[in-house]
Amino acid sequence: MPLLTLRDATIFYRLSGRDDRPVLVLSHSLGQDHGMWDAQVPDLSARFRVLRYDTRGHGASSATPGDYRVEQLARDVIALADALGIARFAFCGLSLGGMIGQWLAAHAPDRITAAVLANTSARPEAERMEARRRAVLAGGMRAVADDVMARFFSPKMLAADSGTVADARRTLLATDPAGYAGCCAAIRDMDQGAALGSIRCPVLVIGGDLDVALPWSGHGALLARDIAGAAVVHLAAAHLSNLECPRAFTAAVLRFLEPAGAAPESGMRVRRAVLGDAHVDRALAETTDFTRDFQDLIARYAWGAIWTRPGLDVRTRRLLVLAMTAAMGRWEEFRLHVRTGLPRELEWCDLEEVLLQTAIYAGVPAANTGFHLASAEREQGGAKPPVT
Repeated sequence: MPLLTLRDATIFYRLSGRDDRPVLVLSHSLGQDHGMWDAQVPDLSARFRVLRYDTRGHGASSATPGDYRVEQLARDVIALADALGIARFAFCGLSLGGMIGQWLAAHAPDRITAAVLANTSARPEAERMEARRRAVLAGGMRAVADDVMARFFSPKMLAADSGTVADARRTLLATDPAGYAGCCAAIRDMDQGAALGSIRCPVLVIGGDLDVALPWSGHGALLARDIAGAAVVHLAAAHLSNLECPRAFTAAVLRFLEPAGAAPESGMRVRRAVLGDAHVDRALAETTDFTRDFQDLIARYAWGAIWTRPGLDVRTRRLLVLAMTAAMGRWEEFRLHVRTGLPRELEWCDLEEVLLQTAIYAGVPAANTGFHLASAEREQGGAKPPVT
């Protein structure tokens, strides 16, 4: 189990993604744990080395006794990064995590490259936090669970009674009351309004239009106003916006941290990752003065401007290409993506589903041709689908 003892606390963490990627730290809300980011990790770890951790008093991290301070929680992050040999990192925090992010951006500018502050505040409602602190110490987590859940999610999300809501409730109820109360005290005593003007790193402020816990007016709006150059994204979500709008949240973070560019070198990198070096090297070797500008167009726009966009992952884009090319009879391109997709992110069952869908919406003849061509690629490549 990845546990590190830092000063007076043991912190649980998880790392995802390649070691040569820039680091992005994810910090969860009060009453959740690192698992809150499960929906974001696959897409984020394709571009970053993602470090998730359980805040002191939450999850598998130790719940030290007494009241905590936001500075203390932020210094836990710095100590964790130091222990892992991470000098600089981008930081994304939601609610309590965003409060930690504010402190880091203001007081540790040499460590933070950029900050995403989601559904958070520089000065929350102290009285509510104190009432909640007293309630959990007296009656445990069940004493506040219904109220907290009503603030975590919109009524529509709660009514759907999804697995996401059930998971969040289980995590909330499993939180150590002493640790939860300690973090309530940190929020109760926090006032970072005066420090916002000192933040110089790029900042994205994410607000939930349905957030009744920390409404945009009076909370996110003040961050956006007082942090110079802050970018703003609004999501149709309540407090846990990354759970209620997971793909929109991920896309907003990626667009902010790694804006999609149309640079040929960016497109070429993605083109090689999707199609393989052998195909790209062959295409470049066959480039002539007549086709050079066309190759640049492909690299700049098809691969650099579209395939690099964060809204869809590579697997989804590949499936869309296969469905579209089959429907339109663009068989050369279809075969290319069968040939280059199956050794990478696709499996034969994915191709079967695409072609069955094609049969319904684009016609049985198109699907029939697709199955024949895919089978031919299978035979040439020596890869066999599973026998069932």
